[in-house]
Formats: sequence, C-alpha cells, structure tokens
Amino acid sequence: MLYAIISEDAANSLEKRLSARPAHLQRLQDLQDEGRLVLAGPHPAIDSNTPGDAGFTGSLVVAEFTSLEDAKHWADADPYIVAGVYAHVTVKPFKQVFPQ
Repeated sequence: MLYAIISEDAANSLEKRLSARPAHLQRLQDLQDEGRLVLAGPHPAIDSNTPGDAGFTGSLVVAEFTSLEDAKHWADADPYIVAGVYAHVTVKPFKQVFPQ
C-alpha cells in the first residue's frame, strides 16, 4: 500500500537540511531503485522552486511500504530526523487516484 510521509521542518533548519541532504536523497534513491517511490520533494517556504535563504517548511514522500508500521519505521530513520531538520512527521495511508 502507499503511504504519505508529511514532514514539517523545525525553525531555522536550513543549514541542517543542507548538511544531511546527501544521506536523505540516497534513501529516496534506494526507494526509487526498488520501484516503490511515487514522488518526493520539499515544500519551499516561499513561492519559488529556488527559495534560497528562505529555505523549506517540510517535505512530502509518497511511497509503497508493506504496512503503516514499516512506513513509520522508515520515516523515523530519516537523516533529517537525526539531524534535527524535522520537528514533526505524520505518516498515513494514501490512495492514489490520479494519475492512473
């Protein structure tokens, strides 16, 4: 089943985000290589794909896991959690309707 992992950044976490980004991206690449990643990306803090010093307010990952527990376990091990980038993470089932 698909799960949405919705993460909210801690205040002033841009430097931590940039530092932990390579390890974070590697985990996403692993999901993609396994054919389990639907989409992933950050939420810019301003209306721009390149927010610069404004940074980001969080991230969204939609991926396939065997259970909600597995999805939560994967999310809890994110390098952004370890680095203190994320202040809060919500994991919940997701039903993809479009695109088909």
